[in-house]
Amino acid sequence: MTAHAADPAHSMGFIGCSMAENVAQGYVAVGEQRMWGPYGTGGMVVQSWTNPSSSSWQLFDQQATKYGKPTAVWVQICVFTNGATYNEVKQLIANARQHSASNSTIYITGQPLYDAGQTCFLAGAKGPELTDSLAQQAANDSTQKVIYPGAFRLHNGEVADGCHANTAGQASLGKQAVAFWG
Repeated sequence: MTAHAADPAHSMGFIGCSMAENVAQGYVAVGEQRMWGPYGTGGMVVQSWTNPSSSSWQLFDQQATKYGKPTAVWVQICVFTNGATYNEVKQLIANARQHSASNSTIYITGQPLYDAGQTCFLAGAKGPELTDSLAQQAANDSTQKVIYPGAFRLHNGEVADGCHANTAGQASLGKQAVAFWG
C-alpha cells in the first residue's frame, strides 16, 4: 500500500519500547508506510523518554533527520514493573511535541493488553492495564491535546515469550495500527 497524499510515507514517528517495535514491524509487514519502521527502541520505557536530550530522543531525532520531522507521533506508554506516573506521561507528550513538526497530531496508547490468563512479566501483573489507563487519562485531559485511538491487544497464540509478539502477533498489531491511524 502507498501512503495517502495527506499522510506521506514516513510522516508518523513513534516512541515506546520493544512493544512499539512489534507494532512497527507488523505495520511495515502489512505493507503500510505512513509510520516509521522499527528503529531500535527495545527496552525504552517511559523514563527513557522523559529527558528531551536522552539517547532515546537522539535516536528519534536521527529518524526525523532521515524522514523529516513527523507531522504525527504515536506515544506508546511502556513500563517495567516500577511503573510510571502521569507527570512522566505528560513529559513524554511535551517532548514529542518538541521533537516533531509544529501542530503535529499526537496519538497515545499503552502497551498491548493480553487475553485473560496472560500478562507481561516485564511490565508486571497490572502493567499493561496501567499503561492503558494512563493513555486514557492523557486523552481525557484537554490540556494534553492527544488522541487515544484504542487499546492494542495480543491474543492467545500471538505471544512469543510472555510479553512480545510472535510473527502472528506482529501481523495482528500491524493490522490494529492500520485501523487506528491508516
